[in-house]
Amino acid sequence: MQTTFLQNLGIDKLQSNGIYSSIISSEIKAAGEGSEFGVSSPIDGMEVARFRNATPAQLEQLIVQAENAFKQFRSTPAPLRGELVRRIGDIARTHKEDLAKVITLESGKIMPEALGEVQEWIDVCDFAVGLSRQLHGKTIVSERPGHRMMEQWHPLGPVAVITAFNFPMAVWAWNSMIGLVCGNSIVFKPSEKAPLCALACQAVLEKALESMPELPKGISSVIVGDREIGQLIADDQRFPLVSATGSTAMGKSVAKAVGARLGRSLLELGGNNAMIVSEHADLDLALRAIVFSAAGTAGQRCTTLRRLITHETVQEDLVERLKKSYASLPIGDPGKEGTLVGPLIDQQSFNTMQSALKKAVDEGGEILFGGERVTAGVAEGGYYVRPAIVRIKHDATVVQQETFAPILYIITYSTLDQAIDIQNEVPQGLSSAIFTESMREAELFMSPAGSDCGIANINIGTSGAEIGGAFGGEKETGGGRESGSDSWKAYMRRTTNTVNYGGELPLAQGIVFE
Repeated sequence: MQTTFLQNLGIDKLQSNGIYSSIISSEIKAAGEGSEFGVSSPIDGMEVARFRNATPAQLEQLIVQAENAFKQFRSTPAPLRGELVRRIGDIARTHKEDLAKVITLESGKIMPEALGEVQEWIDVCDFAVGLSRQLHGKTIVSERPGHRMMEQWHPLGPVAVITAFNFPMAVWAWNSMIGLVCGNSIVFKPSEKAPLCALACQAVLEKALESMPELPKGISSVIVGDREIGQLIADDQRFPLVSATGSTAMGKSVAKAVGARLGRSLLELGGNNAMIVSEHADLDLALRAIVFSAAGTAGQRCTTLRRLITHETVQEDLVERLKKSYASLPIGDPGKEGTLVGPLIDQQSFNTMQSALKKAVDEGGEILFGGERVTAGVAEGGYYVRPAIVRIKHDATVVQQETFAPILYIITYSTLDQAIDIQNEVPQGLSSAIFTESMREAELFMSPAGSDCGIANINIGTSGAEIGGAFGGEKETGGGRESGSDSWKAYMRRTTNTVNYGGELPLAQGIVFE
């Protein structure tokens, strides 16, 4: 396998005796001291890297470094912090294709999607640079004469970022670029399935830091470790904020640990996303959105479309169109031009998909298309599947759960109120959509009586969120918000200041104490 892109990024320099560094910062580069493990590419199942898990002692070393760096970095003017992020974005632009190839190698994304993920990183850098001059508070009218109140936002402290395999660079960037502009140091724990992507992110950041010697070098670090390291991070009060992306089960564990010490957790967890297709929908437009939302990234996005709630008058026509579109999807090597569906991340993911399909049938569902493993024309060691379409009742147990694979459940509705109830009845609340040409239906869907998700789209799919909006969801999705809008406030602490510029000392609420 040609891996010159790793050399272009300097990742090969982090390897010694076949083992990659597991704790990395500008000041420390060392192999882990725990158990050894291999990282395999989902493309062909071949091992592409070896690591040793970091130990609690090595985590402690990075936390101390992050604390010390934060104490200096918090007083660095925000526009100068923005300049660092601008340079990071410029380097990412230069190495866009190299970075995308690392994503494809480790997560199995097709190249157009991998390039799109790197573009998200670049875009959030642009957003954060502008934000660096807009971290402003308010002036508040005081009830006391001769007084002024104001609100300020200050850096929070070392921020822990825990990510999943499916967006190994973008989610780090959403958190880290905003977190750095806000004056925080970052400790990054990637998924054990995508540590090379983390090394690539750190390599780009360190290259930018080299051009700004006035900044502390320990403001960003990577630790490659197992669940024990993740638990220690969640338990450690020196992290005022832990941002975690992954399964709902993982998020509940993080929330419990962080909440027990009264810290903050920013959680981006499971999505069981639905699209309503109305009898007033443009079916041609809907079809395109459904196919990408449901089959893109081999169904391994938190915003993947999993439930298609279709009006009884359009369902048969739409399903027939979907089956034809699914049958024409090129499945194969994600690095090859023309491929639209790459592999699942590993065998466990494949087994989970098969179990879900069996459960769907056991619960009265009917597999209308796909679901089987594809072996022709693909690497033997990869787990490639044909995206599945299953007709099933909305209240089947399997429909209430998120299966991280390309299974699209087809559900029937008669009235829009019924469709909205079906959409909202699952525990998750990330992304949602409706396709309709009716303004009344669209407005109802976005109203307080409509979608209960963090994202509610009209005539676009459930996936492909822009970085300018706050990204996140409700209920078991965790309630966190990342990236755009005012999501930056999660990475800062608010302080309310009162200034007495008069010669008297009146108390609030007119209290007299003399």
